[in-house]
Amino acid sequence: MITKAQADRIGKEWIEAWNSHDLDRILSHYSEDFVMSSPHIAVIAGEPSGVLKGKRAVGDYWRQALSRFPDLHFELLATFAGADSVAIHYNGVRGLVIEVLFFDADGLVERAAAHYLP
Repeated sequence: MITKAQADRIGKEWIEAWNSHDLDRILSHYSEDFVMSSPHIAVIAGEPSGVLKGKRAVGDYWRQALSRFPDLHFELLATFAGADSVAIHYNGVRGLVIEVLFFDADGLVERAAAHYLP
C-alpha cells in the first residue's frame, strides 16, 4: 500500500524531474518494459493507439516532447495514493493533467496513463 506521504514524495520528485528537462532523471523512475498511454502519443510519436511499450520507445517520445516544449514547466496541484499507484494532478503545458503511475515490486513505474481535459 502506498501512503499519502509516499505519494506526495513521488509526486514532488516526479515534477522536479520533468522540470529539470533531464531525460535520464525522468526515466530513472520507470522499469525497462513499462507501458505509457497518452492521447499525445498519437500526435507526437505517430502511434495511433496512443500506447508505447518499453523505456526506449517512451524515452524517444519524451525526447521529442521536450524538444517541442523547451520551456516546459509542470506545477504540482495534488497527489492521490492508491494501493499500487499514485495519481499526480498537475498543470502541464496545455492545461490540467492527471497522470496515474502504477508501480512494480521494485518501486519502479511499470505503467503510466496520462489524462487530459478535452
